[in-house]
Amino acid sequence: MEKNLQKRILSIDILRGIVMVLMALDHTRDYFHIYAFTDDPLNLATTTPILFFTRFITHYCAPIFVFLSGISIYLQSLRKTKKELSQFLMKRGLWLIFVEIVIMTFGWSFNPNYTEILLQVIWVIGVSMFILGLLIWLPYAAILSIGLLLVIGHNALDFYEASPSFNPNFWWDILHHGNFVTYKITQNHSVLLFYPIIPWCGLMIMGYCFGQIFTPKFAPIERQKLLNKIGIGLILTFIIVRFINIYGDPVPWDFQKNGLLTFFSFINVNKYPPSLMYMCITIGPGLLALSYLEKIENGFTKIMVIFGRTAFFYYILHLYLIHALAALNFYLLGHQLEGNPVWYFLVPGEGYHLAVVYAIWMLVILILFPLCKWYNRYKSSHREQWWLSYL
Repeated sequence: MEKNLQKRILSIDILRGIVMVLMALDHTRDYFHIYAFTDDPLNLATTTPILFFTRFITHYCAPIFVFLSGISIYLQSLRKTKKELSQFLMKRGLWLIFVEIVIMTFGWSFNPNYTEILLQVIWVIGVSMFILGLLIWLPYAAILSIGLLLVIGHNALDFYEASPSFNPNFWWDILHHGNFVTYKITQNHSVLLFYPIIPWCGLMIMGYCFGQIFTPKFAPIERQKLLNKIGIGLILTFIIVRFINIYGDPVPWDFQKNGLLTFFSFINVNKYPPSLMYMCITIGPGLLALSYLEKIENGFTKIMVIFGRTAFFYYILHLYLIHALAALNFYLLGHQLEGNPVWYFLVPGEGYHLAVVYAIWMLVILILFPLCKWYNRYKSSHREQWWLSYL
C-alpha cells in the first residue's frame, strides 16, 4: 500500500510540474511577444493557430494547480489532526496573501512604490486555503455539497451580471465578477483584481474532496478507471453543455468564417472568472493525465517531479527571472526608464515572434531546473525545518 501511495503522489507531482513549466511559457509570452501589449492571442479576428494554442494550452495551468492543491490538502489530512490541518491552512493562506501583495506584485511590476497591488493566483489560493481551513471541520458530504454548489452554480450569476442595470461593487468583484478591475485604495495606490474567490475556492474544495481516490482505499486499477471515467465525463459535459450555448460560460460561441475558427470559438471559454466550461475542459484532461502519468516513469517525468515538488519556489523564481530578462532586453535595445518603472519593460510592438518566445522559455526552464533540484534536495534533507512547509 505504501509503495502504491508513493506512486500516486508522484503522478500528482509530475502533473503539477508540467503545468508549472507551461505557466512559464505564458509569462514569457507576456514579457516578450510582439503583440503582448497590442492584441489578445485569443482574438479570433487576428490570432494565428500557433498563437491561439500557445495561449490556450496555458489555460490548464491555474485550474489544475488549484485542483491539485486541494488533493494535496486532503492527503495532508491523513497525517494531521483536523486542528493541526485547520491551523496550518489558515496560517499558510494568510502567508500566501502576503506573498502575493508584497513579493509577487513587485515581481510583476519591479515598482518599489507599489502603485498597483495585483491579486492573482497566489492570492486566491491563499484565500481558498484559509476558507478550507474552516470548512474541514464539516462532514465530508457538506464540504462536497459546498464545492459542487460553487463550481456548478456560480455561472448562474452571469445572468444577473449581463443585465444592463448591473453595477458591480468591490465585494461583488472580489467574490465573483473581478476581471482586471482596478480599485483605488489611496490617491497613488490601487488594487487590480484578476482572480475572484467563489469559483476558484470551489475548485480547490472539489480537489480536496477528490483526494479520497488517492488514498489506499482505492486499488490502482480501480482508481485509474475512476480517473478515466470522470475525466471523459467532464469532457463530454463540456461538449454537450457548451454546444447548447445557454449555461456554463458568459461568452457564447458562434460560427466563424471557417471550421478552425469556429472550433476556436467553441473552446475559447472564460478564465476571468473561470466558468464551469473552463473547469470542465481543463480538469477533465487533467484527470486523464493523472491516470496515464501514474504508469509512466522516465527521464521526462523525473524532471517534472522536481518542478512539481518545488512549485511555489519555482513560481517565485520564474517570474523574477523572466522579468529580469525582459529588463535586460529593454536596456540592451537602448531604452531608458522615465518616471515610475513600467510593468513589462516592453515597448508595444517591439517584442519578438513566437519562435524567439519559445527559445527564451526553454532558457528559463534550463536555468531554473538546477535551482529547483537543489531546493528539492535541501527540503528532503531538512524536513525538521518547519518554515519549509511555507515555501
